[in-house]
Amino acid sequence: MTPLLVATTNADKLREIRAVLAGAAVDLRTLEAAPRVPEPEESGLTFAENARIKALYYGALTSHLTVAEDSGLEIDALGGEPGVRSARFLGPGASYPARFAEIQRRLAEVPEHARQARFVCALSVVQDGEVRFETTGTIEGLIAAEARGIGGFGYDPIFFYPPFGRTLAEVSAAEKLSVAHRGLAFSALADWLRGRV
Repeated sequence: MTPLLVATTNADKLREIRAVLAGAAVDLRTLEAAPRVPEPEESGLTFAENARIKALYYGALTSHLTVAEDSGLEIDALGGEPGVRSARFLGPGASYPARFAEIQRRLAEVPEHARQARFVCALSVVQDGEVRFETTGTIEGLIAAEARGIGGFGYDPIFFYPPFGRTLAEVSAAEKLSVAHRGLAFSALADWLRGRV
């Protein structure tokens, strides 16, 4: 099995990544097993740039393949915000309910049909200081008028996916992964890993 360092400490993301890569012949390693180092500054202007920054940074700690991802929510009516600052929107300690309330405040005059949004997940795989594989997964939807559902995490309760007629927090984990940004990006990684065998 190919060792693969997954460069995240986010337990929710790790759970989704493990589920998607379960069928790939990889031995997943986490940052818990890596030397303790400060987190890199995510100075990129795009999700892809930030994923690459993190992959190269954490990849320097090991000779194994290393994957890092950067993901977030883009809302068209807000000029793409919160975008690459999704995890830091309103400050690093802000709660998701506070973030939802601020998004709803900013969208107060925007009709429901014009609340287009997307989740984006860019990932980068490096080894020996070289980028080996990169991809991006995207899911298009709308910002719901209110938070709904108890599943998922992050912005899932306000992300309405029209084909399901529900928010991503109202569907099962398997349903979400089959269509959502992280599931799509890591499925592409699983295909790439299978092709290396």
